[in-house]
Amino acid sequence: MIAAISLIITAAVCLIGGYLIRRYVAERKIQDAEAKAQFILDKANKEIQDRRREIELEAKDLMFRLRQDFESETKQRRQELADLEKRFTQKEINLDRRLELLEKKEKELEAKGASLSHQEENLKAKEKQLYHLIAEEKERLQKISSLSPEEAKQILLARISEELSAEKAVLIKKQEEEVRLQANKIATDIISLAIQRYAAEYAAETTVSVVNLPNDEMKGRVIGREGRNIRALEMATGVGVIIDDTPESVILSSFDPIRRELARISLERLISDGRIHPARIEEVVTKTRKDLEEQIQQKGEAACFELGVEGLRPELIKLLGRLNFRTSFGQNALQHSIEVAYFLGMMASELGADVRLARRIGLLHDIGKAVDQQQEGTHARIGASLAKKYGESSEVVHAIESHHEEQTPMTVYAVLAVAADAISAARPGARKETLEAYIKRLEKLEGIANLFKGVEKSYAIQAGREIRVIVEPQKISDNEAVNLARDIKKKIEESLEYPGQIKITVIREVRAIEYAK
Repeated sequence: MIAAISLIITAAVCLIGGYLIRRYVAERKIQDAEAKAQFILDKANKEIQDRRREIELEAKDLMFRLRQDFESETKQRRQELADLEKRFTQKEINLDRRLELLEKKEKELEAKGASLSHQEENLKAKEKQLYHLIAEEKERLQKISSLSPEEAKQILLARISEELSAEKAVLIKKQEEEVRLQANKIATDIISLAIQRYAAEYAAETTVSVVNLPNDEMKGRVIGREGRNIRALEMATGVGVIIDDTPESVILSSFDPIRRELARISLERLISDGRIHPARIEEVVTKTRKDLEEQIQQKGEAACFELGVEGLRPELIKLLGRLNFRTSFGQNALQHSIEVAYFLGMMASELGADVRLARRIGLLHDIGKAVDQQQEGTHARIGASLAKKYGESSEVVHAIESHHEEQTPMTVYAVLAVAADAISAARPGARKETLEAYIKRLEKLEGIANLFKGVEKSYAIQAGREIRVIVEPQKISDNEAVNLARDIKKKIEESLEYPGQIKITVIREVRAIEYAK
């Protein structure tokens, strides 16, 4: 019992002691928290006071700067007002001076008006006197010549008309010469500027008709059993396949460049695939034909995009793409059309004409070459009919039809098309020509000129586009030089074949030389 009571008392003491300890700890924590809170409040109040001082300082500084800005702006405005006042004062002074001058001029004009009225009266009196004198002179002339006034008038008008006709002819001839010289100079400047501005490759790309093989064993697979693979390829593409002793190559022969391209791509795909038999050949050719049609369309669209030509019918775009597989003297027909379009646009811009219309004409000028094997007629007339068929304007149709002067050019664009086409075809390196043939043509040109009597020297220049002939002045007169140029021109036309045109220049020069000793 005593143990239990002591245990209870011990427990109660422990509980009371624990309560007192916890209370003490809690009060301690409360005191610490209150001290910390007081410290935070004091710190916050201090920061607020510091921030308030900073804001007050900033506000004072801002007010000071604003006051300075206001004072400087006010000072500037006052200076401007003072300047304006000075200018107004000066203008008033100038106006007063002008008013004084005007008053003086008015007085002078009034004085002159009085004198002019007097002069007018004198002139009227002199006119009357002159009229009487003319009438008397007419009567005397009529008596002397025994002619009526109408007859004398007719004779006088006839003489004046003859004199005016002669003077008019001389004046017209002089003006024609001036216009011709000026036109030639302007045309030369425009063409040279267009050539300088357009930089293109010298050698245009040509179509390929040889397919390279990885090895000579592939020839047997291309031929097939008893030649069935070659026959299937020729039947599917319409191209002749030639396999000879040339190592690792197959030659494709066809006058149609698109068929030849179809055969080339198909054969390359078959070789890379390795499966070569008639059924596979037909399948590859069919797929390649579709891909080639898409490529043709893309080539035409790319050319239109490059030149900024819009609104072409899909049929014309497809024909433009076909030109990429057509060549003329080794020059790619589509590349030639793009060059002509650039040249036409540049020359049109120099003349103030429509550049877009000029480029459109240049791009379409050889469109007839895409189908001229399938239709009768020259490519210029075929191209004009195609352009008309697909809704092109009359200016475009006329320029296409006359770009080879089969029809007389009647518009500025038609004349520019002739010039641009000649520039693109005639620039050095645009069309293929072997070095040997080139040298022989130059030698033949000089040889033809040297055949004529009186020719001292001759030089073929500008890649054979011009020949300059120097004659002996003692044997050839000026008139004979003109005839000599014409004779050389006829002889060249009869003896040589050449693209473009050749200019013949005959030079006759007389030099007088003396030596002072």
